[in-house]
Amino acid sequence: MLTRVILAAILLSGSSSKVAYGWGTLGHETIAWIAQSYVASATETAIRAALDSNTADYMANVSTWADSYRYTSAGGWSRSLHYIDANDSPPTTCSVDYERDCGNSGCSVSAIVNYTSILLDGNTSEPLKKDAVRFLIHFIGDLHQPLHDEGLEEGGNGINVTYDGDETNLHHIWDTEIVEQLAAGADAEAFAKTLTASIKAGEYGWDSDSWLQGAGLNDTLATAMIWASEANGYVCSEVLNGGVDAVENEDLSGSYYAAHFDVARIQLARAGFRLGAWLNLIVTGKEQ
Repeated sequence: MLTRVILAAILLSGSSSKVAYGWGTLGHETIAWIAQSYVASATETAIRAALDSNTADYMANVSTWADSYRYTSAGGWSRSLHYIDANDSPPTTCSVDYERDCGNSGCSVSAIVNYTSILLDGNTSEPLKKDAVRFLIHFIGDLHQPLHDEGLEEGGNGINVTYDGDETNLHHIWDTEIVEQLAAGADAEAFAKTLTASIKAGEYGWDSDSWLQGAGLNDTLATAMIWASEANGYVCSEVLNGGVDAVENEDLSGSYYAAHFDVARIQLARAGFRLGAWLNLIVTGKEQ
C-alpha cells in the first residue's frame, strides 16, 4: 500500500489516458458548498489559512483545481488519482478491491490516504498543505461519483449515449448532465443550500448520521474504501442495472434520468457532508 501512496504523490509521468472529469464544475462546487456548511469554526480558519483565501467560496472556488492541474505539464502524474478502476462485472457483481484495483501510479483511495496524512503532519510546508487541501476537496468528491469507482469501459467513458439529443457518453452524463438537470438552473451555492436542508431536516435527516459510520483517522484506507464500495454498488443497482445494452446509444434524459437521479442527489449530499466531517477530523479531531 505504501508504495502506491508515495508514488501517487511523486510520480512525474506515466499518467493514464483515461478520460474522467469527476462531477463537473457544478457538482464539485456544490459538494464544496455543502462541506462549508459543516466545517467547524476552527476548521474554516485552518482551511482558509492553507488556501490563503478570504472569499465566501473559499472551498468551492478550488474544488475543480485538480481537474485543471492534471492537464498541465507539471500535473500529468496526478491523472490516475481521480478514480479507482474496479475490475468487477456489472450488473452481475460489483466490488472494489484495493490490491486488485488501485494501480501502481495510485488511485483516488490512495490519494485520500496520502493527502490526509500530509495534512496531519505538523511539518508539512505551506505549498504542499495548500495542494493537499485542494486535492482532498476534489478527490473525496470524485470518490462519490459511481463511475469513478468502476473500470468497465473506462468508467463508462466508452459507452456512447445521447442526452437531450446530444451525443456524449455514460460517464459524462453522470458527471454533468444529470447534475445540471437535477439542479434545474440553480447555481452551485443555491443547489447546495437545497441539499444541505435535506441533510439537516429533510429526506436525509434521519439517515445522515450513518453516513460517517466506520469513518476515522485511525484507518483512512478503510474509510475511503467504505465510501468507494458504496458508490461502486450503485453501478450494479442503478447506473448499469439493465446492462450496457440497455443504455448504449439511447437517450438517457427521460426515463433513465427519472429512475436514477436520486442516486446523484444523495451522493452529492453525502460527499459534501463527509468532506466537511473529514476536514473537521483532520483539524479538530472531531467530526463536527
